[in-house]
Amino acid sequence: MVEETKKKAKNTDVIWISGRRKTSVARIRLQKGKGEFVFDDDKKFEEVFPLALDRDEILRPFKVTGRDPKSFSVSVKLAGGGKKGQLEATRLGIAKALVEMEDNLRPLLKDAGLLTRDPRMKERKKYGLKRARKAPQFSKR
Repeated sequence: MVEETKKKAKNTDVIWISGRRKTSVARIRLQKGKGEFVFDDDKKFEEVFPLALDRDEILRPFKVTGRDPKSFSVSVKLAGGGKKGQLEATRLGIAKALVEMEDNLRPLLKDAGLLTRDPRMKERKKYGLKRARKAPQFSKR
């Protein structure tokens, strides 16, 4: 029964998935379409990531798998973090969505390191310290 549900989910046209990095969250909607990238419902790709290197990094899952980004419509909602975290969260979300669409792409994306979430996060501040590990200056007298 569970296997049938998975098969039905694979055949859907629209994939909803999220990617994370540090405190950034990217909620991705991927579907077959005409190559539109929309961020936060109204912003264009070039407005959110003006650097060409950043745009290439987001499109890397498509290049690794040999898929044309112009044959997909991608809608992204970004929350939290900075530009780098949002970029990597978006890249991870797109890679996960491509695997959800076609399961045979998993080894390609895995070998390229695009399915691995970067787990590094800021360490919390501890009681009695100035930051996570920085202690106040010691005074002997």
